[in-house]
Amino acid sequence: MKKQWISILALLMIMPFAATAQKLRIAVAANAQFVAGVLAKAFKQQTGIKAELIVGSSGKLTAQIEQRAPFDAFLSADMKYPQELFDKGFTTGKPKVYAYGALVVWSKQPLKAGLASLKENEFRKVAIANPALAPYGEAAMQALKKLKLADDLQPKIVYGESVAQVNQYLLTGAVDAAFTAKSVVFEPAQKSIGAWTEVSNKLYRPIAQGVVIIKPAAGKNSKYAQAFYNFLFSAKAKQIFKQYGYR
Repeated sequence: MKKQWISILALLMIMPFAATAQKLRIAVAANAQFVAGVLAKAFKQQTGIKAELIVGSSGKLTAQIEQRAPFDAFLSADMKYPQELFDKGFTTGKPKVYAYGALVVWSKQPLKAGLASLKENEFRKVAIANPALAPYGEAAMQALKKLKLADDLQPKIVYGESVAQVNQYLLTGAVDAAFTAKSVVFEPAQKSIGAWTEVSNKLYRPIAQGVVIIKPAAGKNSKYAQAFYNFLFSAKAKQIFKQYGYR
């Protein structure tokens, strides 16, 4: 209870100065694009601080941070990339899990026989985010290998740079199915598009998603970056994450 009051008091203390603050630049893994938009809106309503979202694959955003991109915080799709940044001295502290994600297959038509349906002729192209850069792509490949479907589907697989690009492939009709984040199909504007099938979490390693504050934020935006970080673990944020299929 004491920690909660401290966080609330910290937010109240910075609110009068929010209007003069530089807006926060938050690097966000593509899977969290939609939920982060809702979080940013709720954060601004609560504090008056605006957060600009820069969306991409976790791997690409990590590379940009290492090249000194002016980000204040990083919401990754895993713990590996934030931990690497911490180990290299780019963050103010160790990463902390803000949510656990879930993997789904989003398709034009239902998968009547589960993921095995992807072998059928009506599924000519299947999109997966680059496993080397995107944790959800890595999880998709883990699932396919466990089901012994990876070799059969290899000729059909189209790789995207991130979950966002994979989603675009499906929405434009370039592919017939796409492995993506559950949060994507929970976005209100997309709930009625196509069908989705959740992939058993026994088929891939838990998608623990971590957040870190980037060291340049130790300047003007340090208080605001910390306030956003604290907000991610508030009851309000947890409710928003749950609405988008995270746990």
